[in-house]
Amino acid sequence: MEPTKTNGNSGGNGTSGSAPAMMKAVQFHEYGGADVLRFGDAPRPSPRDDEILVRVRAAGVNPVDAKVRAGAMSAMVKSALPHTAGLDFAGVIEEVGKNVRGFQRGDEVYGRPDMTRDGSYAQYVVVKPSEIAQKPETLEWGPAAALPTAALTAWQVLFSSRGEPTMDLQQGQTVLITGAAGGVGSFAVQLAKWKGARVIATGRAANEAYVKALGADVYIDYDKDRVDDVVHEKIDAVLDVIGRSTQLQALKVLKKGGVLVSTVGIQVEQEARAQGVRTAAIMAVTDPQILAQIAKLVDDGILKVPVSEEMPLENAREAHEHIESGHTRGKIVLDVH
Repeated sequence: MEPTKTNGNSGGNGTSGSAPAMMKAVQFHEYGGADVLRFGDAPRPSPRDDEILVRVRAAGVNPVDAKVRAGAMSAMVKSALPHTAGLDFAGVIEEVGKNVRGFQRGDEVYGRPDMTRDGSYAQYVVVKPSEIAQKPETLEWGPAAALPTAALTAWQVLFSSRGEPTMDLQQGQTVLITGAAGGVGSFAVQLAKWKGARVIATGRAANEAYVKALGADVYIDYDKDRVDDVVHEKIDAVLDVIGRSTQLQALKVLKKGGVLVSTVGIQVEQEARAQGVRTAAIMAVTDPQILAQIAKLVDDGILKVPVSEEMPLENAREAHEHIESGHTRGKIVLDVH
């Protein structure tokens, strides 16, 4: 990745009249394709009294990172340019603001900052206490950094999201999880089985063994079969990560009173209403209590973290190209030195 030097938008911790302390980061100065990402020097951020500075050890890569970089989220997420890319991270607390309680220097944490602030593809990131939790003790940095967005999304789709309507999945119900080999799908399959649900999953033929190993009861090769050609029952819930074509198939197998939840927006609202199916679109919200519960499931050996690729930070452009292919298995993480 082509290096660049920038003044950034995070400020520095140098004294007045002196150059700010610097760090390595991946930023973009304009919206566009993966080629707008630049690895180079940026000012090291300083935490305010209610903030925490974390020394990042690994950063997770998510489809939403690419959407922010491409400008697809600009109407919803207002952030200054240049912008440090990324959300998910795991690292060690370097500095704690004087008004922060519950964390101290040296704590190993994981989480994600608000999208409007500089992100995690950097040696340091500033976060609020509400955006982090103690890192799972049993995980290395890379797998820990792979968790936040995908695991939060899966949890909030299946169970709860600060009062927002979601599945409220119950033991004994049947759920269809599309794109089950991806980051969200990989965690959703495991969490649904932990809850005691029956899981039908879709994906490419090459990922069948992988998804079944996570706990899926039925696997559908979406290049070969339509959902309604395989599922001859009315099911309780569907998690969609693909879009309208999958949502239309889902409506054919959902029972009246069932629920369709999508991470990419509901595109069949009228058809769902006519069929008596409830719908909800969801985007992950950082919740430290859920992060703590997820960490416990990991440490208890219930939730596995599938990392398919680990790359150095300077390879962020390549990581974005992989994530935008739509065919990654599990999670990609960036090693931050």
